[in-house]
Order: sequence, then structure tokens, then C-alpha cells
Amino acid sequence: MSQIKKGSITRLGFDFIPQVFIPKGKDENHHRFEQNPRSDYRNLTVEEIVILIENGNRADNWENILVSESFIPYQIRQSNFFGLVRIGHMAPTYLEYRNLKLESGIYNSTIVSSDLGDYVAIHHVRYMSHFIIGNDVILSNISEMETSSTAKFGNGVLREGEAEDLRIALELCNENGVRSILPFDGMQAADAYLWTRNRQDTVLQHRFKELTEKRFSTVRGTYSMIGDRCIIKNSQNIKNVQIGSDAYIKGINKLKNLTINSSPEAFTQIGEGCELVNGIVGYGCRIFYGVKAVRFILSSFSQLKYGARLINSFLGDNSTISCCEVLNSLIFPAHEQHHNNSFLCAATIMGQSNMAAGATVGSNHNSRAADGEIIAGRGFWPGLCVSLKHNSRFASYTLLVKGDFPYEMDIPIPFSLVNNDVKNDKLMIIPGYWFMYNMYALVRNANKYASRDKRLLKNQYLEYDMLAPDTINELFNSLRIIELAVGSQMNEESNSLTKEEIIRAGRAKLTGPLDQIPTSVLVKGFEHSKRKVELVKIGTAYPLFKRFIQYYGTIHMIDFLETHSFEELKNEMTNSQRLEWENIGGQLIEKNAIDQLLREIKSGKIDDWEDIHKYYHELSRSYLETKRAHAFASLLEITDVRSESISVEIVQAWLKEAISHRTWMVDEIYASRAKDYENPFRNMVYNSEEERDLVVGKLSENSFILQQRDELNGFIKCVHKLISKLSN
Repeated sequence: MSQIKKGSITRLGFDFIPQVFIPKGKDENHHRFEQNPRSDYRNLTVEEIVILIENGNRADNWENILVSESFIPYQIRQSNFFGLVRIGHMAPTYLEYRNLKLESGIYNSTIVSSDLGDYVAIHHVRYMSHFIIGNDVILSNISEMETSSTAKFGNGVLREGEAEDLRIALELCNENGVRSILPFDGMQAADAYLWTRNRQDTVLQHRFKELTEKRFSTVRGTYSMIGDRCIIKNSQNIKNVQIGSDAYIKGINKLKNLTINSSPEAFTQIGEGCELVNGIVGYGCRIFYGVKAVRFILSSFSQLKYGARLINSFLGDNSTISCCEVLNSLIFPAHEQHHNNSFLCAATIMGQSNMAAGATVGSNHNSRAADGEIIAGRGFWPGLCVSLKHNSRFASYTLLVKGDFPYEMDIPIPFSLVNNDVKNDKLMIIPGYWFMYNMYALVRNANKYASRDKRLLKNQYLEYDMLAPDTINELFNSLRIIELAVGSQMNEESNSLTKEEIIRAGRAKLTGPLDQIPTSVLVKGFEHSKRKVELVKIGTAYPLFKRFIQYYGTIHMIDFLETHSFEELKNEMTNSQRLEWENIGGQLIEKNAIDQLLREIKSGKIDDWEDIHKYYHELSRSYLETKRAHAFASLLEITDVRSESISVEIVQAWLKEAISHRTWMVDEIYASRAKDYENPFRNMVYNSEEERDLVVGKLSENSFILQQRDELNGFIKCVHKLISKLSN
């Protein structure tokens, strides 16, 4: 049975906070006055009250209506007021936004215990309770706006007297909730990642919760707020919200328990049919057309469109989800997911990812338990209609071919294509597929993500380059995997060799005559099955991996030599180390620095989330230097040169090889795009080459290819200049 309460009409605007929770010496408005400390209000005059009544207005007590000196009673009509209502400056003006022109003032509305800013236009707001409205705000045709005394605005905290089961948590990474975190306004993907890891460390987990609770008061009575210049129109239910300035909201069904960040430089828009509950929305977001989001964080400059569903999930900056459903997932920045039947569940996706149409990553219900989790490095791309089984893990830039993958997988080799070969009942992997067949997309994507990074304050360095400490370390590991696999295949009958001896044998084979290198090799540990797992084209992949590692080291050496001498280079390389790195929220950090951060959190040396964020920012400022040290160490390791043996001649040879490799890359960029123009099946839909070039553009005028060629010419000139400089 519905619990309908009754009370005196004279108390309608009062008793917002239960008496037991009002601090001693305070009243129920104490928090409201802190939020809006403005004091230039006065009581209504008798003449003003008469005019208000003649215009069809009524109040439970006109003494509780406070106004500014520029009050215009004629601009308030057919409205009801209850409790303490404070009204800012008024003027005989109208407010206009996108052809909607509304007279400033208050019309056909019911206002309960709220503060209204200067020059607002409030029309047909059927019920507004306990709100603070900013200046120049337009509110038109809204069914219900209300605030509860325990409003938390999407943050995972409790107010005084609340039970633990009322706390909002995000159940990220898998479906069983054991990686739950407490959301808060300002949370970054790195925060969520660190909190979801190391669950066995109870001290660390307690500290994360403690740091979050310290950010918020447990005192009841915070009012909802609508920032300056916001426009909200033709909407239904709005409850317990903090909305920043300049937001544009129209036609929504429900906004409940939310913080919606917005500013003049990064205004957020929310459109028709959306329902958002228990969440945080970042700056500059776009949310349109039937979106449903519950228990979520949507980071800045991200989009949800066309019926997208985001539930118990964190979506990083500069991402887009359109039409799809995402559950229980932690997604790093620069994620793209489109098409109505894409689905992502119980996963940690580490950015620059793209979900193809029909991909169903999760919720296969292929065990007796809830879905576990899938972890995928940067550049993850499950192809059309891919279906995966939990638990699985993928290295950076893994491309999955269309199909149902029936077993759990652990793919440690980056830039690979993974194919479920049903006919031959085996898993086939092409290491370095992207290098061999689609250099155009690989290089273009790095540029694309950087150009789409709209963050106003880029104090956290998000890595978009395909060659970075994470991918380079994976390439090094992949070389060992291939060497071990080849060595093992060569010595199948021998049990006397150690693992290192097998690796050396495989390395010798792979660096020997090309006609002696096997075209494929079997590996173990990539799939939880008894069938074969085959690496193919290893004779091409193996030297490519080495070339890209050397190129990575050399391009950093080139940058260094432009402003430093050979002696300084040699000294830098002597002190370099190739350490373990980790991707936390799109920022790459050395593992030892992460360990130090966690120790300082546990010890209390770092005692709030702002200090954690400063730690990220400090590491971001030194990232390029730290990355360069990693690149130098990688160069020495892959070329098997000791730092004390470096000579001018060796450096010049590396520079010349860099020109050769960069030239090959640009040629491959062109070749991989040219295939689309040479394919007769692609051309058959056009009645001539002229029509094709008109529709898709001329290959010779492709802006990205032309840009790459211009950059190559500049690169060659720069390197030749350095070679001459070293000769002198």
C-alpha cells in the first residue's frame, strides 16, 4: 500500500530536514545559506503583495517571499509559493535560446523553498522544491523538480542516519560485484582502475573508501542546483541534481541523483527521451535520444546516443557509445562503440578501442556463475559478430575475426589478428597483422585519437601512439614467445635443453636463412582447450617486431640529438632502463611508481584524491623523459649494443635505418589504402572511376597520405642534418 502522508498546508515548504538531523544552533536552511550566501533580499511591500494576488498568485505566507530591490511583481503570474522563497533581480526583458523566446519572470509554476537567480524565465514548472537556480536560467514546461534532504548527487556516500544498503556503488569489471567502487565527482579512469585492482589488499581498499568519504559532508540538507545560463525545457522528472552552468536539457524523462558538469567552455547537452539515474556526467558531454544510464560515470567530452545503455559502468574521456548496451565495464578514454546489436559486459577495456557491429563481448552465460571479466589492452577491436568467453585477456591492438570463440583466451602478442578456424578446429594468430596489412588505419588512428582529445586541461598525459612503453614491452615478450615456440618445435624429441637454450636455438633459426624459417609454429597457453593454436607468418612478423622496436628507440634518439650532443646522448643511454609499465586509465606509468603511490596511500602520506591526481600529473610532466629512457634501453637491447660501445658510426647507422623504416611505413600506408581502389568488388558499385573518386575521394588527394609524405620529407631532412652534425 502506498504510504501517503498528510500535514498542514502551512508546513508545505518546511521540515525539509528531520529535526533530529539539524545541528544544534542551526535551522533547516543552514546548508542552503552556505550554498547561496547572497543577502541582498528584502520583504515584499503591501502594494507588491496586492499586485501579486491580482495576478493570480498565492503564498502560504507572503512574509516568507524575499525579493531583490529590482523586483517586478507584474512578471509573476498564476504561481504558488510555499516556504522560504528568495527571488533575484528582475527586468522587463525576455530570454532567447535557439529561437525559444520567453519573458523573464515566473509564470504558471509552483515554487517550494527555493532560491531563484537574476533575470530567470520560469514557465509552467508544475512543482519545484528545494532548488537553487542560477542567473539567466530558462525553465519551461517541466513536470517535477524536487530534492530530498539526503541527496548525494551520484556520489557513493551516505548522509547522517542512512543505512549502508543505500550507498551507490559501481560494480565494474565483472558481474559479481566484488570489484565495486564508490563513485565521486572528479573520479578519473585511473582512480577506478587502481580501486578495482588489488582486492586482496584490505588496507588499500579501506583507504580508497576512506578518501572518498572524506570528500563529502554527512550533513543533510544540500539543495539541488541549476547553474547560470542553463536551459531546461519540455521535461518530466528532475530530482537531486547538481547541474553546472550553460547546460542544455530538453525532453528528458528522468534525471535523478546526478552531478552534471558543464561550463561555458564545455557545456553539456542532454536530449529527448533520456533517463539518467545515480551517475556523474563530465564536462562537454552529449547525451541524446532515448539513452538509459544507471549507476555510471560518463567522463568529459563523451557521448551516449540513440538508445545507448550504460549500466554499472565507467566510460572514459572522448568516447562514444551509440545504440549499444554496456554493463559492468571499466572503459578507458577514446572508446568507440556503435550499431544497435553491439554489447559489452564485464570487461576492462584500456582505450582506443572499437566495437564492431554485432560484437557480443560478455554475458554468454557459459558457466554456472556470473560472467567473470575480459581485459583488453589499447586498440582492442573485436570484429563483426564476435562472441567471447570469460575469462579472456588480450594484448594491445588485438583484432578478432568475425565468429564465436568457444574457449577462454590469453593472447599476449600485440598487433595480432586472431581467427577461430572452425574448419580445421584450431585457433590461428597472425602476429603483427596490423604492420603487415593495414598500416594506414594503425597510424591514422593514433592521429585521430589525439585530434579528438577535447579535454580543456590536459594535465594527465594520455598515450595514443602505437609505439609506447606498453606495446614495446609486449613486442619484446612476443619475440621470446616466438623464439621459444620455434626452438621447442626444433627440439621436440629432446628433453635435456633448458628453456634458455631452447630460446637461443629458436633465435638462431629465426635470424638464419629465410628459407629455413618455418612459416608457422604451434604455441601453448593461448587458449583453454586441447586443440592446436598456430602462429602463422612468423618469418615476417619476427623481424618486423625487431624493426619497430629499433625504430621506436631511434625516433626518441633523433628528438634528443636535435638539442643535445653525442656525448650527452651516450650518457643518457648509459643510465637508461627498460622497466615494467602499466596502463592506468590511459596514462602509462612505470610499475614501480604505481607501487610507490599505493604504498603512500596506505601509509597516509597521500591522504586525499586531489593528491593522487597531482601524482598522476607530476608523472605526466616527466612522462616524455621517462619514456625516452625506456626507448633508449629498448634500442640498446634490440640491437645488442652495450652503452659503452656506442660510437658515432653506430648512431649514424641507426639513423639511416630509421629513414628506411619510416619510408617503408609511408609506402605501406599508401599500399594499404590503395587496395580499396584496386579491388574490383569495391569498384563495381560505381559506374566509372570518376564517380568513385567523386564519392570516396581521389587516392592521389588523400589528405592523410599527403600529410604522411610531407612528414616523411621533413623527417628525412632532419635525420640527414643530424648525420652531418655527427660527422663534424
